[in-house]
Parts: sequence; C-alpha cells; structure tokens
Amino acid sequence: MTVRTCLPWPDKRLRTKADEVTEITDEIREIWNDMVDTMEAMPGVGLAANQIGVMLRLAVVDGSAERGRAVKLANPEILHASIELREHDEASPNLPGVSAKIKRPRAVTVRFLNEQGAVDRKDFVGIEATSVQHQIDHLNGRMYFDHLSKVKRDMLIRKAKKLNG
Repeated sequence: MTVRTCLPWPDKRLRTKADEVTEITDEIREIWNDMVDTMEAMPGVGLAANQIGVMLRLAVVDGSAERGRAVKLANPEILHASIELREHDEASPNLPGVSAKIKRPRAVTVRFLNEQGAVDRKDFVGIEATSVQHQIDHLNGRMYFDHLSKVKRDMLIRKAKKLNG
C-alpha cells in the first residue's frame, strides 16, 4: 500500500492541464493503485493524478458504501450530462479544512480508457457523478472553488490559509 502526498494549494500543477495517457502500462496501473490507496486514506470518493503531482489524465472514483469498488479512468471525458442538478459539499485534500456547496449535473456518461486499455463508457449518478466531474475539473487545471463567485472563492481561500498556516 502506497499513500502519496497531496500537493498543497497553490502548487502550479493544480492549475495545469494534465497530459493525455497514450497507453495503459504496468506503470499506469501502479499509479492507479497508489491513487486508490491515497483516496482511501483521506478518506475520499475520488482523486485525480495531478493532485499527487503526476501530470497524466488519470482519475479514480469510488462512492460505494462498502468501498473497494474504485473505477479507474484514463483520459475521462464527459459525453452527456443530465439537466437535473445536484448540490453537494465538495472539498479537496489540496486545500484542507474547507469545503463549499457546488451544483453539478446529477448524472453523467463518461468515456475513458479502462485498466485493459480499451475505450469504455460508464454512467455515474449521485455522489459518483459529482466526484467524476470534480476529478475531470482537476485534470483540466480547475478546482471545485472555481465554480464559486469571486467573493466566496476569496473567502474560502483566506479561511484555508488561516487554518493551514
């Protein structure tokens, strides 16, 4: 089990778009496994590779109650998003101690490369839909608080700086 360290905000890698994965190798699978271990240790429901300093379009998502059902995604891309929105309290280990209510589509269909290197697609609903959208934002160099107004975002970042020294 390898738990990796999450980059502290405002590390520039958190604002950098991650690179496409060209093929699924043993090294990629090892990164995914470390990401699952890191996500479980937080505990969280998802993690994007650039959160741990790996600049590849890799993400893991597990919103199951029993855990151990992580979906491993390379190059995730939203094909369809529901019109119905769902509000959820979102946070990030890169900016600990703070969170914000964010509205996102309740369900999304995502295309990605799976562990075998095949193009796959999956419907995510509820917490997993929120998480996969949150991870794709990370892979595009965006943070959840980018969905807030400037005033709310500035307040959140100030509060986090106070909490984290």
